[in-house]
Amino acid sequence: MSENKELQLAQVESFELDHTAVKAPYIRLIGVEHGPKGDAISNFDVRLVQPNEQEIPTAGLHTIEHTIAGLLRTRLAGVIDISPFGCRTGFHLMVWGEPTVREVAEAIRYSLTTIAERIEWADVPGTTAESCGNYRDHSLHSAKEWAAQIVAQGFSLNAFDRSEVV
Repeated sequence: MSENKELQLAQVESFELDHTAVKAPYIRLIGVEHGPKGDAISNFDVRLVQPNEQEIPTAGLHTIEHTIAGLLRTRLAGVIDISPFGCRTGFHLMVWGEPTVREVAEAIRYSLTTIAERIEWADVPGTTAESCGNYRDHSLHSAKEWAAQIVAQGFSLNAFDRSEVV
């Protein structure tokens, strides 16, 4: 970058969110983008644990990531990607179209319940050197424990108020 050019960073919505005011677990619609042909892509904040109070250990979150990627696609149409936050408190979910927060919450709840109750090691995809960039960093035990704990709390449909929980 030239010394004469001023450094500019675009505003990122999630960095504007007051992480001390939210009440996890929750599902929050961050926004909807429309492409030049009118296609909609919805971006969701899937917050599993309370920011700055808890974080899911990397190995457990990694196993949840690999497993939820396939499970979620069986319950929610148009999933583009579900990627963990670097802070390890949840995921960004990108979806074609405009599903409701409730629809997303129900699909996430199903996926995490399945992880907690039914998934065995042989079911976890991407656990070899050929299929994962850090295949040694997985923990099904941790994934199951965290998934069960999160499902037991339910997902709020409002990031700041837990009065309506799915």
